[in-house]
Order: sequence, then C-alpha cells, then structure tokens
Amino acid sequence: MTEQAPEQPHQPPQPHQPPPMTDSTAQLLTRITDRLGAQLSLVSRNGTRRPMHRTRQPDRPAEDRGPSAPSLVAVAHGSRDPEALRTAHALLDLVRDLRPGLDVRLGHIELNRPLLPDTLDGLRGAEAVLVPLLLGRGHHVKRDLPAGAAAAPDVRTRIAAPLGPHPLLVEALYGRLVEAGWDPADEGGRRAAVVLAAAGSRDPDSAQDTRRTAGMLATRLGVPVVPAYASAATPTVPAAVRALAARGRHRTFVASYFTAPGRFASACADAVPHRAAVPLGAHPAMARLVLHRYDRARSASDAALAPADAVSLLASA
Repeated sequence: MTEQAPEQPHQPPQPHQPPPMTDSTAQLLTRITDRLGAQLSLVSRNGTRRPMHRTRQPDRPAEDRGPSAPSLVAVAHGSRDPEALRTAHALLDLVRDLRPGLDVRLGHIELNRPLLPDTLDGLRGAEAVLVPLLLGRGHHVKRDLPAGAAAAPDVRTRIAAPLGPHPLLVEALYGRLVEAGWDPADEGGRRAAVVLAAAGSRDPDSAQDTRRTAGMLATRLGVPVVPAYASAATPTVPAAVRALAARGRHRTFVASYFTAPGRFASACADAVPHRAAVPLGAHPAMARLVLHRYDRARSASDAALAPADAVSLLASA
C-alpha cells in the first residue's frame, strides 16, 4: 500500500490581478487626469462655462489684440506768450488722463516748438489724427493743416474738425464765465449780456462758426451774446460793449473764445478787465472735446485720408 500525499488546505479563489502598470501608462493617465481637471475648472457650479483667459507667452504676441490706435497730434497755432505753451501742455495732460495709453503729441503751426513738421517727422511709418486746437474753419484749418499732412507722406494722416462749434465748448465757456463772476441770477436778466471775443478771420465759414457758438451760448445763458473780434472783422470788443450798454446792458461780461492766452486774448480782456473770463485752456470739457474730435475723425474712415479728402470732414463733423 502506497502512501498518499497529504491534502493541501483549501484556498479561496484569488481575484484577477491586473498586470503591473508601466511608467508610460502612468504618465498617460496623469496627463488625462490633468486635462480633465482643467476642463472641469472652466465649469461653474450652475453648469455654465466660465470665460477662458488666454495667457500670453513671453515670446508670442497676443493674437486677440487689435491694431494700436493712431497717435493724436494736437495742432496749436503758437504764441509768443509763454503761457500759451504751458496751457497747451496742461490741456494735453488732461487728455492723457482721460485716455491712458493713447499717444498724444503736440505740434504748432508757427512761433512755438515743436512745429507740426517736426512732430510728424517723429511718426514716420505710423498713423496719426491731427486735431486742431482751433475754434473755427479758418485759413489754418483749411490750408495749413492739409499742407502739413501732405508734406509728411510717410505718415498716414487724417484731419479732425476744429473744436468749434460744439456744446462742449459752450460748457467750457460757461465754466470760465462763472469763474469770472457770472452769477446764475444774471441768466435771463435785463441788464446782463456777454461779448464772445474771438480772434477774427476773413473766412466767412470761420465767422459763421463763431456766430453759431454765440447763439448756443445765448440759449444757455438767456441773455444776448454778441460776437466781437480782435482782428480782421467787426465789431471790436470795445465797440460791442458800448453797443450793449446803449441797450441798457450795463452788466456785460467778456467770454474769451481763445484756446490759450496770447496777445489777442489779452487785448480783448482789457475792454472789461473786471468781468473778462480767461481763455478756455485746460478746462475738462475741452479735453473731452479734443477726444471727441479725434474719435469722430478716426471712425470716419478705416483708411487713411488724403489731405483733400480730410477737408471734407471739416464741414460734416
């Protein structure tokens, strides 16, 4: 009789064991998990998708950024009065505060530096909108600015309308009159009046623009507003003051229809020195108006305008 082998104790069946995970498989699962986590992070609790923000790579420009805005070149007339240049810089500082990041430059038609050709020379290959710091459609706007643009063919230019007439100018004029002592009680009164003192021009369009501003200011104040001029047109400021006094308007103020101080502005103020407003200068409404003219000229056409085309904007803006 042969001896049988001892029985082995009963072992329960073992579950199936997966093969050991290789490094490449682990890496693949990690990548999948990370990607799913990133996708889930874009979903809020209510099931809507959160906006996805692009991260700009240091060596790669942002693809969704539009072309840079054209430079704003403010064109002043220029004056021998040193306050004129300081006033222009103060006004443009306000413009920069209102539109951070916008390239704002200054150019002059004469008497002050930088002259407009020098300013445009620094913008070769770029685009610019010329915004005249002038109040009507006179010779400088119709001739000098288009000529300056044509002399800078390496700059894509368009020319904005002059600052006046516009309701924002009336707002600035009113603010300066209040600073000079205008009392709201004078509004609609029988003794008060205003002389709108301007430089003057032989161009009929310029005179029309001044008259339009005078009419808008008269509506705002409820009293007569008479345009008067320092040169090239009549009446003069002293003559206008006398004519108003003859009508019983003895409380007459002079509103300075000048962008900046200068010889003409000072001469006009001398007619009523104790009730003469200062030039418009760096008034907040003026800064808003400069940007308004810039935006209108920029949106008038996507293509750079030829100088002859630019003049057509002046009457329509």
